[in-house]
Amino acid sequence: MADRSFLEWPFFDDGHRALERELSQWVDDTLPALLEHDERDLDAVYACCARLVRTLGEAGLLRVCVPQAHGGLRAQVDVRSLALARETLARASALADFALAMQGLGSAPVSLFGSAAQQAGLLPGVARGELIAAFALSEPDAGSDVAAISTTARRDGGGWVLDGVKTWISNGGLADRYVVFARSGEAPGAKGLSAFLVDAHTPGLDARERIPVISPHPLGTLRLKDCRVGAERLIGEPGQGFAIAMGTLDLFRTTVGAAALGFARRALDEATAHALKRPMFGQTLADFQLTQVRLGEMSTEIDASALLVYRSAWTRDVLGTRVTREASMAKLYATEAAQRVIDAAQQLHGGLGIVSGQPVERLYRDIRALRIYEGATEVLQLVIGARHLQAARTPPGA
Repeated sequence: MADRSFLEWPFFDDGHRALERELSQWVDDTLPALLEHDERDLDAVYACCARLVRTLGEAGLLRVCVPQAHGGLRAQVDVRSLALARETLARASALADFALAMQGLGSAPVSLFGSAAQQAGLLPGVARGELIAAFALSEPDAGSDVAAISTTARRDGGGWVLDGVKTWISNGGLADRYVVFARSGEAPGAKGLSAFLVDAHTPGLDARERIPVISPHPLGTLRLKDCRVGAERLIGEPGQGFAIAMGTLDLFRTTVGAAALGFARRALDEATAHALKRPMFGQTLADFQLTQVRLGEMSTEIDASALLVYRSAWTRDVLGTRVTREASMAKLYATEAAQRVIDAAQQLHGGLGIVSGQPVERLYRDIRALRIYEGATEVLQLVIGARHLQAARTPPGA
């Protein structure tokens, strides 16, 4: 039932449309058997995610996460391809979307800023699903305020020693390699951060602590104590960590909106199917004008989200410009709209909508985190407002 008419929009080329068909076929043929696990068992959730990464890699679908030179689909990481992949997978399974998305997010700092040796050592394994990646930015007291990071990196001999705590880390305890952001002290605040590649088995790194959440997925806390890495594990230059983090989020924030879009499309499909078959007062639920109004509102929010998401992706891919404003708009609107669409779908289901395991009940739990990670709604409102004022204050032609 899912609407695919948006694929004819001018944002996409034939390669994007072929990718969507390939992904949809994989979702239909392969994905259901991979999802057979008890989500109350975190060991089973972690095992399922590892299985998804491996199988996505074997199918060639993780190629969207890396550049062509290292086994990727296109010359550079293509945001439209990532967004289509996330939307298609999220429509079927939040965990499948997570598995692909974290491969991209965890490797993007190396794709964008890494040395040739770092890229060769990580990216082909990520594309094949043989190496699981993670992005370790947040801390107990530093989430949206990246400049407040307190994990330290001090020079020692020919390398660096990392100390501190990272939390809310997706793939924490599952990843083979982490991109860890730490304060290296070249300057105060944001200018004194650096990024490092840290292998999971590095002495001094403890990634055993897991965080249970309402939509279970691999999420944990990293503790670094006298964790020594070689000089070759520094990504980019010392003090470039903030730019690396922001560049990565500039690339991936749009795709969070795409995942929300996938959730919303599934919710609309479920609500429509239920309304068409649910008898009520001698007719179906779909025959009531109130239902038709609600479905119309949901459809409109979904199309508006899609336009913002794929405008941002196209701008990044084709114009090659920074999309901080566009990506923030796409992520903010699509995640908030998806929450409203899913809530409406649950309401249309009545009591069935709050039964554990029902699709709309799962979606209600799945969407909530997307309004927080990679830029909470309130932070993005500030970002968009600041960009608007910056443009208003800039003289024409400047």
